[in-house]
This record gives sequence, C-alpha cells and structure tokens, in this order.
Amino acid sequence: MKLRKVMAAVLSAAMVVSSAMVVSADEGPVTLTLWGAEEDQDLLKELVEDFKAAYPDQEFDISIGVESESTAKDTILTDVEAAADVFAFASDQIYDLVGAGALANLVEYDEAFQAVAGKSIEDVKAANSASSVEAATVDDGFYAFPFAGDNTIFLYYDSSIVSDEAAQSWDTLLAAAQDGGKKVGMTLNSGWHNVGFFYGAGFTTGLNADGTTTIDWNGTSADGYTGVDVTKAMLDIAANPAFQAVPEGDLSNQIASGSLCAALSGTWDATAAQEAFGDGYAATKLPTFTLNGEQVQQGSAFGYKFMGVNAYSENIGWAAVLAEFLTNEQSQVKRFDARQIGPTNLAAAEADSVKANAAVSAAVAQSPYGVIQMVGGKYWDATASFGQSIADGKIDVNDDAAIQAALDELVAGVTAPIE
Repeated sequence: MKLRKVMAAVLSAAMVVSSAMVVSADEGPVTLTLWGAEEDQDLLKELVEDFKAAYPDQEFDISIGVESESTAKDTILTDVEAAADVFAFASDQIYDLVGAGALANLVEYDEAFQAVAGKSIEDVKAANSASSVEAATVDDGFYAFPFAGDNTIFLYYDSSIVSDEAAQSWDTLLAAAQDGGKKVGMTLNSGWHNVGFFYGAGFTTGLNADGTTTIDWNGTSADGYTGVDVTKAMLDIAANPAFQAVPEGDLSNQIASGSLCAALSGTWDATAAQEAFGDGYAATKLPTFTLNGEQVQQGSAFGYKFMGVNAYSENIGWAAVLAEFLTNEQSQVKRFDARQIGPTNLAAAEADSVKANAAVSAAVAQSPYGVIQMVGGKYWDATASFGQSIADGKIDVNDDAAIQAALDELVAGVTAPIE
C-alpha cells in the first residue's frame, strides 16, 4: 500500500543520526491531529508539549480533539481518511479497526521508528505487560501502543457505611447500604458492565473471523449454571430497594451526588469516589453474588486502552513516534498522577504511588476474575437492551419461560450476521 510506505520514505530522508539522538531535518511544521478522551485533554496538552521539547529541532503543528475511547471505532470507521493521525481507543475495538485497514501495523515501520525514537517495537513490547501486548497483537502484526492496564470494573465503597467484610458479597453490601440510607450504583444497560455476572458463572463470549460474536448465555455454562439462573440473580439484585441502576456514562455524577455508598466502576471514577466518600474511601474486587444458593465471584470484562496510528496518516512516521511518546514510561506515570489510571508499562507499575493506590490495587485484585473481552459490533445494542430490561424490571423473576425467551432474543441479536 502506497501510504504504508510513507514512514520509511519520509523519515529516512528527514532524519539524521547524531550520537544517541535523532534530529529532524524537515523544513516546516509536521502537522498531526490527536484524539483522546475529554477527561484527558489537559494531560494530552501537557504531554504534547513534552513531545515537542524532546524534538526541539523539528517544528510541529499538533491539534488535539475530543473522542471517547469507547466510541473511537465508530467515529473513525465513518471516514478513516478524515480521522485523527493518532487516537486512543479501547482494546476490544482492535479487530474491527484492523479489519477495516484503519490501523498502521507498527512492525512494518520498525527500522525507521528506531532511528527516530531510539528504541524498537520489540523494546516497546518488552516494556509493557505481556497481556497488554497480546491484546495489541493481531496475527503477526502489532497495531497499537498500550497505555492503560486497569480497564475493568471493581467496587468503590464508603467504609464508614459499608464494612470491608460487607463489601465482599452483594447480599451484605445491599443490606449495609439499606441500613445506611444509601444505595449501591451499577450500570446494567451495558454489555461491558453486566457481562460480569455471566463471566463469573462460566459463560463466554468470543469474536469470529467474520466479525460476528459467539455467546452462550441462553444455555448452560461449563460450571453447570444456566442463563436463566444468572438472570434471576441479576433480577433479585436489581429489585433490591438499595440498588440503583445507573445509565451508562452517568456513574460519576451519581457518585458525586452523595446518594451512593458504593458503586461498581473503574479507575476513571477514582477521583469522584474519593471526593464523595472522603475518609471512608475504599475499593476492592467485585462482590460475590448468590446463584442457586451458592456464592459465585462476579467476573468482569477486562481490557486495555491503546494509542493507535491511522494507516492513512500523511505523516505516519511522526504519528507513530508521537503515539509511542504518549504511552512511554514517563507519560504513563504522568497519566497515573493526573487521573489514577493504572499503567501497562512494567517500570511505571512498580512506582510506590501506583502500588499504594486503592483503585489500581482493586483492579489488580479483580484481574484474576477478568476476561479479555473480544466481541463484534452486534454485541453492544443487544446486551444493553437486555440489561435495561433487567433494570426496568420488565422480566418476571418467577417466569422461567419469559427469562429464557429474553435470553434467546439476546443471543439472536448478538450473533446476527454483519450486514
């Protein structure tokens, strides 16, 4: 592909090696567009200035736009050539982005990348956790730079209302919340959040080569539970007066409102939880839930956040160098300091401040029960609708046939062929 050869051609002509550093000889500014989450805008501005300072002999014109990691794929695939040169995205989107030819295979530009960045793609891989590297790898290609390694949900709670022991199960958690006149908040209308009950019970999801999803929630899991059993457990929790179903994207606001004493969320809500719970701020793995009279550990979807390089970037070489810089050890430490986002970089993860962080520690505690979630595009709407039905109490917990029908409808929607 013509555009995939740009990096080697441009950088070999534009760079000269000087002892340990490569200095650009390009005339005029290198223009790049960077997309990241709204919460990261101030941090990205700071990191871009750091990047410019690292390459003082090259002029840059770098514009920064807002695009959520969770919606990046949809926006980018609307018009790949018009998308940003560098963009953040959630790891579950990588197969769709690679399949559409939107992501540059970084391995193809390794020689030129080394000349500029002073490190190889293999060095980048070695610097990050093995699972994050695996998640960024498709076939033999390496398509993104990992930067966040705690993309899962766990439990925040106010220990002045919920004891550490009470936080360990849904039964005792909800009882403590009710006694304290508060609620436990969770998003049900999202296949990222509600999947944990099914993963905990041994159910699975998977991504097929054609982009469709496999899902077995309407059957029986390897652990011997049925999807009807799991749905009943979810309905019981949702019907509890101390439970509050929170729409996707609104957990931070609900935590800040003061109405909750606990919430199932991720590191992105650490600041909100700290401010709301004050001295009682605490975090731990997700609770167990009652399933057929047994306590079953709630699982979770586990993913990473990446910086990708647009395969159609006109400055693909510098885009790759920028993406790596935004995700290197120093940048991951700054991201942690600013937003308490757990690093994938192994050296950054060893910092005392990271280890002492309650939210990151909770994500680590949840990781043994996490599943790297790879699903197709049809998964999201169907699982969101199913979760909303549970939140709204539209399914009768005592009607097994109705529950089975809802599960069958869910699976049919998730597994539908790609148009």
